[in-house]
Amino acid sequence: MKRGDRSSSSSCAPVSQCFPLRAAAAACGSETSSEPHRDQRAGVLRMSSITTFYACHLLLLALSLACVVCVCVWNSRWRGGFAWDGSSLQFNWHPVLMVVGLVVLYGNGAVLYRIPLTWGQNKLPWKILHAAFMLLALILSIVGLCAVFDFHNTNKIANLYSLHSWIGIVAAVLFAFQWAAGAAGFFLPCSPPALRRLLKPAHVWLGGAILILSIAACISGINEKLFFVLKGNDGKSQPYASLPSEALLGNFLGVLIVAFGLVVFRMLSNPLWQRQESSPQDLPYSPLLQDENQ
Repeated sequence: MKRGDRSSSSSCAPVSQCFPLRAAAAACGSETSSEPHRDQRAGVLRMSSITTFYACHLLLLALSLACVVCVCVWNSRWRGGFAWDGSSLQFNWHPVLMVVGLVVLYGNGAVLYRIPLTWGQNKLPWKILHAAFMLLALILSIVGLCAVFDFHNTNKIANLYSLHSWIGIVAAVLFAFQWAAGAAGFFLPCSPPALRRLLKPAHVWLGGAILILSIAACISGINEKLFFVLKGNDGKSQPYASLPSEALLGNFLGVLIVAFGLVVFRMLSNPLWQRQESSPQDLPYSPLLQDENQ
């Protein structure tokens, strides 16, 4: 009976105790079978994230076009057009070039590294394109400042007296410094990798701060211009308070600029849309500059 009890008790023991290797293999098999499901779920989430990014990017491009069209229509139809003769027509270049340069080109250049098409590729061509976007934006901004300063000097109007002008000049000066520091730190072969790693967080933070200042300068400038030209006491225009069609367009342009900035910051703040750096051996060709991925 004791022998029978021992045999019966041993036969009732769990399989994992009798055959531990078989139990371990079964457990490994179950984990292996669950891996494809995890990979599939991760692939679906990744595809959904990329689709959302391109939807945001498409919205950004639509807002970019809307901003450019609105500011051009406003200054060509309601403000008389463009010239470079010291008249008010020369001033009209200022809002157009500042919106196109400091906001539209700047914002699109800032999100360039977030485009999934650039992931896994050599960073140098996209770095050059990013610098070219920013350089063009800086040039247009400088020309826009020259237009308003020359107009003020020709017509004996004081410079840099309003809050709008203070914010705008600070944004332009910081932008020039940002571009020069970025070109020196990320393009020159002699710049050490430690300097690039130290400069990158400051470059990203200052870039966002410049965009905020640019948006603030643009919307305050639009409001200031509407107050100046829509006084309603010259017999040619209705007062701003009555909200004529020019005021509607100007206000709508300001809303578009704010919406543009919000989309840019949404694209920059999502960690899932950050560029996934490639190791040098995975690049399609050797980088021209040292520490190319910094």
